[in-house]
Amino acid sequence: MNGLKSLNIELTSRCNKNCWMCGRRKQENDWPESCNWGDMPFDLLEKLCDQVPKGVFIQWHNNGEPLLYERTYEAFRLFEGHLMGLDTNGKLLWEKRHSVDLLSSVTISVIPDDPEGAEQLDIAEKYLMQKKRPLVMFRMLGDIDAARRYIILKWSEKYDKVDFCKRILHSPKGSFDYEKEIVKPEHGICEEMLHKLAIDRFGNVYPCVRFDHERKNLLGNINELSLEKIWNSNKRKIWKQFHVNHQRNMVPLCAACQFYGIPRG
Repeated sequence: MNGLKSLNIELTSRCNKNCWMCGRRKQENDWPESCNWGDMPFDLLEKLCDQVPKGVFIQWHNNGEPLLYERTYEAFRLFEGHLMGLDTNGKLLWEKRHSVDLLSSVTISVIPDDPEGAEQLDIAEKYLMQKKRPLVMFRMLGDIDAARRYIILKWSEKYDKVDFCKRILHSPKGSFDYEKEIVKPEHGICEEMLHKLAIDRFGNVYPCVRFDHERKNLLGNINELSLEKIWNSNKRKIWKQFHVNHQRNMVPLCAACQFYGIPRG
């Protein structure tokens, strides 16, 4: 599986936060039949574990809040030996701290105009005071108010292994209509098409984590094919070549996407 650098695994598609700018709201309103939220069966995780090459970074997030998964500790233990991280809204950070401590990093998403913003920071600071924990990265999405930005900046100076990054917002409908111009790599190829796979809770495999309720960019399912066969499939090779040829518009979902796998603050 040459070239595979990171794998997103969706432990659950359920979420315990109602973010105003999240694409889930659009999906729930316009395509409710596609919102079959739930958890990945643990035996599917066990099946997947032996197929992932060493050195691949495991990202425990996709379309839901990963810490809602009941068996997080067991799931993370399955993939010990891999670098692992997750993206969380932070609401369960303290409650699931023993699971989170198994990770290499944890990213807390901070959003604008968040009515739960103060509570989020209270939980985060409680967790930061632990001596043994992974890197905590605060991902500030869009225009975060000065008070919260100041607190996070001070934490990055006060606590060991605490940092922050800034990200621009895109349309709730998908990865387009960004607040600022997106970043393109010099080679003009989407980094995610080159180096990433994402698996939803059903075992469906995609080249990235973009919202895809119609499964336009579905590569295969690990209940039917091995991860290696999906990675080396003709479909993925053809889609990758379209990107190489600067014809990403020929790939179903990529045609409406502006992201090139390089985040911008």
